Parts: sequence; C-alpha cells; structure tokens
Amino acid sequence: MVERKTKKKTTARKPAKKRKTTRRKPTKRKSAKKKQFQDLRRVFFEKLGIITFFVIILLVLLTLLVSQWQKSRDTNSVESPIENIDYQTRLAFVEEISPIAQKLQRQYGIYASVSMAQAMLESEFGQSGLASDYYNLFGVKTDASDPDGVDLPTAEYVDNKWIESTERFKVYPNWAASMEAHARLLVHGTTWDADQYAAVKNGTTPEEQARGLQNSGYATDPDYADKLIAMMDEWNLYQYNQPNGEQITEQ
Repeated sequence: MVERKTKKKTTARKPAKKRKTTRRKPTKRKSAKKKQFQDLRRVFFEKLGIITFFVIILLVLLTLLVSQWQKSRDTNSVESPIENIDYQTRLAFVEEISPIAQKLQRQYGIYASVSMAQAMLESEFGQSGLASDYYNLFGVKTDASDPDGVDLPTAEYVDNKWIESTERFKVYPNWAASMEAHARLLVHGTTWDADQYAAVKNGTTPEEQARGLQNSGYATDPDYADKLIAMMDEWNLYQYNQPNGEQITEQ
C-alpha cells in the first residue's frame, strides 16, 4: 500500500492583540506642608470668628460703660459738689441759719432740722450763686414778669435724666427772708392748692416731713428725701429741733 502523506493544514496564528492598558493619571497628592497650611488656616479663621464675637461683646459693654460715665459726669456738671466746700465754711453756714430755723419751727411747725437740711443741700451751704448773690436758699422760682427776679441755669430731673435749662428765680433781701417764705409755702401751700404740702406740715417726725416733701412733688430729684435725712444724720441737725414748736395761723 502506498501511504498517502497528508499535509496538515496549518493556519497561521495571528499575532495576539496587545491589550490596551489604561494608565491612571497620577493624582495630585497634597503635600504634607500644604495640608498643614490649610489646617492652620481653617483653625485660624475659626478662632478669628470666636475672637471677633468676643470683641463685639466687649465693645458693646464699653459703650454702655461710657454712656453711664457720661451721664454721671453730666449730672455732676450741673450739680456743684458739696464735697469741695471746706468744713469751716459749712459749719459757719449751719451756725448762721440754725437760730432762724428754730424761730420758724416755733412759728410754723416745720422742724428746724428739715428746713436746715433743705437749705444746706439746695444752696450748697450758702455757696451757690443763687444763694450767695440773691439770698435764695431753696431755688424758689418766680414769674417771668417779676422785675426783681433773675434768670439762671438750673438742673431738673425729667424722664429719668438730668437736663439743664434756664429759669427765673426769686430774689430775697437776706437768708432769713428766704427761709421764712419757704416755711410759709410749706404751711399754706401754693396759690392753686392750699394743701399742696399737707404731708409735710402733718408730719410728726423730721423723717416724715422729709418724705412728705418728696411725696408732695417739692423736688424732681428722686432721692431728695434720702438726701435730706442723710444730711440731718451727718450733721446731727436734730439737736436744733424745738420740742414745743407750735404752728401759727395765717394773719
């Protein structure tokens, strides 16, 4: 037998396709220094916000303090401080008005200690311009038509604050005349209300009369009665009170 040689059909192998490999783009990694800087910046702005908040609070508090200080300074500027008057000057004034006050208590029933405390407080122991130049110890005002009056600046407590204005004040020939006119006013009242100061003349103690002045609207100062009582205590003005003082009737 003849062997047949069979040719093996060979198929050429195609070259293997190269796989496309996609390379990842290198990610930009933050450097340690850059990250640290960003962290520091974040912390800085956080702290800056907190600091700013406290600074605002501090500014508000300072504004309030300055406002209160300004009010206090304005009040002191319109009220001459009695503390600047030396002791001998004060004592001389007390000794001069004490016999007048005692006489008036016997006549009108207003405690000498009360009228003295009023005169001392309101006239700054006789040293205010109104008291020293015009003998007006109690800041008594008068009509604009009064030819003997004088226009002067004054301080009034209105709407919870002190304001300065110009008013016309009464002029007296001496301190005794001023004190007597004052006693008559408290006993007989004003032209429009005879009982304006009934709480004063009906007071049975110096403290009650001082409170009566406050409650009757005698002064605009909300601490007026307390100041009078403090003045009576400091100077022991009670020693000048007359035990048997009797109120006189209108002549």
